[in-house]
Amino acid sequence: MIEGSIVDDKRYIIGVIGDIPALLAFWEMFKDQGNDETLKEIGVVAVALPGEAVLPEAHDAGRIIPTYAGYKAMLEKHPEINMVIEATGRPALVYELRKYLPPSITLVERGAAHFFINLLASNQMWVACKVDLLQTQNMLKTIIDQMDQEILFLDRTGMVIGMNQTVLNRSGLPKRVLLGRHYCEIFTRTNEGECEEWEDPFEATMRTHAPAEATTSLVDPDGRVQYYRVYTSPVADEDGSVNHVVAMRRDITQRRAMENRLQQAERLASIGELSTYMAHEIRNPLFSISGFANSLMRDKDVGIKAREKLSIILDESRRLDEVLRSLLNFTRPTEARVAEVDLNEVVSATMDVMQLPCSNQSVEAHISLDEGMAKVHANPDLIKQCLINLVKNGLEAMPSGGKLYVTTAMNRDMAMLVVEDTGVGIPLDIRDKIFSPFFSTKDKGVGLGLAQIHKIVGELGGRVDLASMEGSAPR
Repeated sequence: MIEGSIVDDKRYIIGVIGDIPALLAFWEMFKDQGNDETLKEIGVVAVALPGEAVLPEAHDAGRIIPTYAGYKAMLEKHPEINMVIEATGRPALVYELRKYLPPSITLVERGAAHFFINLLASNQMWVACKVDLLQTQNMLKTIIDQMDQEILFLDRTGMVIGMNQTVLNRSGLPKRVLLGRHYCEIFTRTNEGECEEWEDPFEATMRTHAPAEATTSLVDPDGRVQYYRVYTSPVADEDGSVNHVVAMRRDITQRRAMENRLQQAERLASIGELSTYMAHEIRNPLFSISGFANSLMRDKDVGIKAREKLSIILDESRRLDEVLRSLLNFTRPTEARVAEVDLNEVVSATMDVMQLPCSNQSVEAHISLDEGMAKVHANPDLIKQCLINLVKNGLEAMPSGGKLYVTTAMNRDMAMLVVEDTGVGIPLDIRDKIFSPFFSTKDKGVGLGLAQIHKIVGELGGRVDLASMEGSAPR
């Protein structure tokens, strides 16, 4: 018999009684099912093997546990024992132990020990399930937080009960501020009562218990329109009722711009084919009409009233010829020679020409040129044409006078030419249309000015951006 060191920090100091097969099976099962926290509080200090002639060594966590031929000898050698586990299940031995053991020592019979081992197994399974659930929850949260889309978790009234990290990053507000708000305040920046002004996908989802989506737009602090697609999906309970909804907002501004460019390219292709037909089928008869009208105007026998009508015919003929000429010029590809151009020089020369129109309309022109401007690959005449059209649009937006700002600056690797006026802003519902051919809000003109600018700049490798707040200056 070799005595091992006794662990003093154990809550339960145990002596085990049983034959070798029962003892080994019991202890291995106990060690397998017990969790670490439980095993830390249990220390086996001795083993009694009644009826065994040869006493083998017992081991626990590297310690050699002393063995005895009877439980009385074990208890005499180890008075610190406060629990005895009887592993044989023999009724006579159990009866004997109940009579012999003092009240300070707890007797755990074989059936009770098995019962507690099963409890340990259940506890271990619960802990394992809890750990697995936490891992799954953390992984799902990480995935949702790393998504580029903004995601809100809503209750059945549309109030926010959770969100991903993207919402916090883009709103710049802490989570406690956003919780409890209506989702429209976050996704459309409107109050709860104003959600009805658009096709609210949340209402559709709650009504149909099916996914829904809608498009909304916002104006950023710089006056640029941002387009979003909002998706809502129901989260059904076990009984099929929908008490929660997931709402996701995706920025589709770039996609919308690409779709608009594609649609405009298709329109330009159709206009190009139509303009060729119009040049042949309309312009020739138009020349005949204006020619005969001029001839009649020179006839001395034509009365005053007839001359007035002929004058109208000539004016409208010239206007129609100008429309045809603008249309043909618009549909032709830009073939001007491209070279290195000093943008500041072009702006200075152009604004010298436009100073008189500005003065005549009581508009103050302010020019700010970046001395560090890089030269651009462009055609100076085309840039001048674009700038004149922009300045004219600004003057038309300020019939009672105002201020016009023309600025050059560098934006990373791009040169910027900014034209800003103090006229009324452009309404949100027509901003997608202002660069479309033949769209105009004016009584005069054919609506090709901004479309021509957009086409020229695009063919030169640049882009045209609109920034406007309704009621304030566009640029």
